[in-house]
Order: sequence, then structure tokens, then C-alpha cells
Amino acid sequence: MGATLLADAEVQSRLKELNGWSRSGNEILKLFELSDFVHAMGFVNSVALLAERLNHHPDINIRWNKVTLTSSTHSTGGLTQRDFALAKLIDAL
Repeated sequence: MGATLLADAEVQSRLKELNGWSRSGNEILKLFELSDFVHAMGFVNSVALLAERLNHHPDINIRWNKVTLTSSTHSTGGLTQRDFALAKLIDAL
């Protein structure tokens, strides 16, 4: 997967392909609401295994049953294909 920064128009186009993700500066993010803390932690563990396999790791914020995932390709300083590929796979969990 590419590590080339995406142009703003490409970012907007790819966001339309995702469900519930939004852009905040050089990142995309999504809030996931699970039934309780145990399910939130299970979801985070699934994301961690996926991210490790892809070698692309989102920032994770856990608030009891709410998990916010934020993705950006830090090595390029913005959004790349890797962020959108990760988001699609996370949504499929």
C-alpha cells in the first residue's frame, strides 16, 4: 500500500466510501460505541491485531464503551492510502 500523501480531493472522495469516518486536519477518525467496557476492549484488541498485521497503527482513545480511532501516516505527515485501507478493514470487524 502506498505511502504517498493524498491530495485534498482524493481524501474527500475516499471519505465518501467510508461509513462514519471524518477528517480532522491530517487525520481521519471515527467514534465506535459498543455495548459496554468489555466489548469495547474486545474491539480494541481486534483492531490491535489487524493494525499489527498491516504495520499501520491508529491512535486509540477508550472511554468506557466508546472507542475513538484516529489514523494518519505519521511518516509522511498526513493521509495516505494506508489510512483508508485500515479504516475499511476496521469497519469490517
